[in-house]
Amino acid sequence: MDISEIRDLYDRQQRVEMEFPGVDKLILPDLVRFSQAGTKDNFILFSKLNENNADQVIQDQITYFRSIGQPFVWKLYDHDTPADLKDRLIKHGFVSKEPDAVMVLDLQETPDELLSPIQADVRLITDPDQLIDVIKILKQVWDRNFDWVTKRLGDNMRIPGYLNIYVAYWEGQPACAGWVFFYPKSQFADLRGGSTVPEFRKHGLYTAVLAARVQEAIRHGYRFLVIDASPMSRPIVASHGFKFLDYVHVCDWKPD
Repeated sequence: MDISEIRDLYDRQQRVEMEFPGVDKLILPDLVRFSQAGTKDNFILFSKLNENNADQVIQDQITYFRSIGQPFVWKLYDHDTPADLKDRLIKHGFVSKEPDAVMVLDLQETPDELLSPIQADVRLITDPDQLIDVIKILKQVWDRNFDWVTKRLGDNMRIPGYLNIYVAYWEGQPACAGWVFFYPKSQFADLRGGSTVPEFRKHGLYTAVLAARVQEAIRHGYRFLVIDASPMSRPIVASHGFKFLDYVHVCDWKPD
């Protein structure tokens, strides 16, 4: 399967057919919209627009979310149409963050280093109370508020077979965290997190947590692993056989 075929499969399974627990899904003629009442978890995950209708469809979504006083995100991929969709979104008041690289690994071609027994102290988080270690790592790496982890990941942990969270420890200290979602109707397992505290880098912990998730995805019977990789993570996963699929841009809109 070549990259273009994987991209088409990704669009269908990870964007059009995707469902999230507790999040309402609305399939419109030109896009797929998700929203969750009482939260800020609102987003456009897929769109297929053209030069003639793009501005009107964008404005329609703004009008809807403005009417309920909620922000939302438009996840834009470089292969989405029209080619100037990002510029149009910005003209409508969206703020675009730096893009991540969508990287994919065909698990039928997993390199040996990700299949070997894990030597580092990597632990599967099984109790939502243990998420305090995940938050501690994320705050040190990104210097942001991660209180949402307790609610969102805690709720997802209670869904059988849906989410595995791993923490690597160095001399007893939480040092690296990452998790993986197993979507029931997709061939793609979805890597998230993947953050290592600066003082504990260069010890192979990121690779160890990656290997734990790779091996679990294989046990679950998935064909692909996919990750929205930051500039820091991209060269690491690329060195382990992940291929570039596309760039994804998170475009934020907030009501006045």
